[in-house]
Amino acid sequence: QLQLVESGGGLVQPGGSLRLSCVASGFTLDSFAIGWFRQAPGPEREGVSCISRSGGGTRYAASVKGRFTISRDNAENTVYLQMNGLKPEDTAVYYCAAAKSSSELREMCVMTAVGITAGLAYDYWGQGTQVTVSS
Repeated sequence: QLQLVESGGGLVQPGGSLRLSCVASGFTLDSFAIGWFRQAPGPEREGVSCISRSGGGTRYAASVKGRFTISRDNAENTVYLQMNGLKPEDTAVYYCAAAKSSSELREMCVMTAVGITAGLAYDYWGQGTQVTVSS
């Protein structure tokens, strides 16, 4: 059974840090691009960051660039999202997702939650971890 499990969320004061982890079971992540998404109350799931299967390609939403860092450890089958300088507007449920990636797309990742973009589609999702930034 293919499964992604997020952890590391919690309550933190503004300016604080958290590191989210996304661990895969039932499959290995080294053939997948991984995205982090978040959803505050409402229908929209926002792309936060993504990393290519090689780890050489990364993207960030403008709202988190310079504060968040995505990384992957294929040996541990884990992708991380280091979040520094957290703000109240970062409060959301954070999800990781996996998109099967061919070798031709090994440097590519996208931050589109639904559908196929540039040959990538996030078909596997975790259950999410809550991040709350509040004083």
